[in-house]
Amino acid sequence: MRTLKHISKILLVTLLMMSCESEQKKKASSEPQTKKEVTAKDILGNKDYVAISYGGYRTKTREVQPTITELKDDMKILHAMGIRVLRTYNVQLPHAANLLKAIRELKNADKNFEMYVMLGAWIDCKYAWTGQTPDHNQESEQNEEEIERAVALANQYPDIIKIIAVGNEAMVKWAASYYVQPNVILKWVNHLQNLKKEGKLDKDLWVTSSDNFASWGGGDTIYHVEDLNKLIKAVDYLSIHTYPMHDTHYNPVFWGTVDDGKKSSLEKIDYAMEKAKEYAISQFDSVHNYMKSLGVDKPIHIGETGWASYSNGHYGDTGSKATDEYKEAIYYHSIREWSENNEVSCFYFEAFDEIWKDSRNPGGSENHFGLFTIDGKAKYALWNLVDEDVFKGLTRDGNQIVKTYNGIKDSLLLEVQLPPVKAKLVVDH
Repeated sequence: MRTLKHISKILLVTLLMMSCESEQKKKASSEPQTKKEVTAKDILGNKDYVAISYGGYRTKTREVQPTITELKDDMKILHAMGIRVLRTYNVQLPHAANLLKAIRELKNADKNFEMYVMLGAWIDCKYAWTGQTPDHNQESEQNEEEIERAVALANQYPDIIKIIAVGNEAMVKWAASYYVQPNVILKWVNHLQNLKKEGKLDKDLWVTSSDNFASWGGGDTIYHVEDLNKLIKAVDYLSIHTYPMHDTHYNPVFWGTVDDGKKSSLEKIDYAMEKAKEYAISQFDSVHNYMKSLGVDKPIHIGETGWASYSNGHYGDTGSKATDEYKEAIYYHSIREWSENNEVSCFYFEAFDEIWKDSRNPGGSENHFGLFTIDGKAKYALWNLVDEDVFKGLTRDGNQIVKTYNGIKDSLLLEVQLPPVKAKLVVDH
């Protein structure tokens, strides 16, 4: 039988152990916790990491690069509205490297600043942009250097760059100035995947190509080639582009409204924009169906989609009557809602208007895809954020972030045109 003295010793040791354990827990809770490294797998499909395409060019030529200060101002604006992932397009110009430097400096200055990048590496065919006839069956000698630059930046900024996209609309055949065959994209995707295996790139870095939905097998069977099938199996996920706005002119099977004598003008527009969203979803689904037909199951995300707020051409008042800030806002919010509900990342195109895209035609639609004007005015899609003082104290090129049209909705609506009335609208799912 144990003595009372022996039992007392046991109790004393137990109490000392409990006290020590308690002190250790207190110490652990008071020490700063190491933040988990965020990966592409964590980001893509996560509604807390809202994505957008970003250029930030202010002038009619990309020879005038945004300064570090200008890039930082843009980053603060985008961060304030909840953006956490940016998509860039090439590493030939200083833009991407400067952007990464700006983000790094913002992170160093503010531990709460968080921004990641999908880094684009531009891919061309031989003789692209040279004045000679492009050779779509051979690649440009410059592609190798482009990939090398992308790898170097990914290794320099592993905390920021989480995805590399090999090419932008580089396989779609209407990109007649530069498109390549899928085997070129496959070659460089495999190269990057091998670097990951060899420990020369972060193993958690995701590799893709960002291209039109048709290029991913969702359209014409001309794209259904073995090299595409191999590419689908080689990438970490599929990054697809869908642009219903362009098809209001090129393939307007979905575009228009019906006149039942009951709908108001705005209800007719809302109806047309719902059909536009359904059309985008149908293109997403077509890629998914093709991928599944190959026995592949990988994430698919939207690398680009958008809606211009103005056009003096095919999509404007003398064309399909598709472009204005009201319709842009409807599309932006509806595609965001759909993508978040379906755990699909959407790199919405784009953050700010850029006038270099159609420098000879200021009214060209390509100059007007931004959610902000070039001088920093928030278009109708973001008026609610201005009301909420989200951008308080922030400026773009010295301009405070205010609403377009002086915030007067009636003034905006005066420029909104009704889509054509149709007897029947079709969206293929």
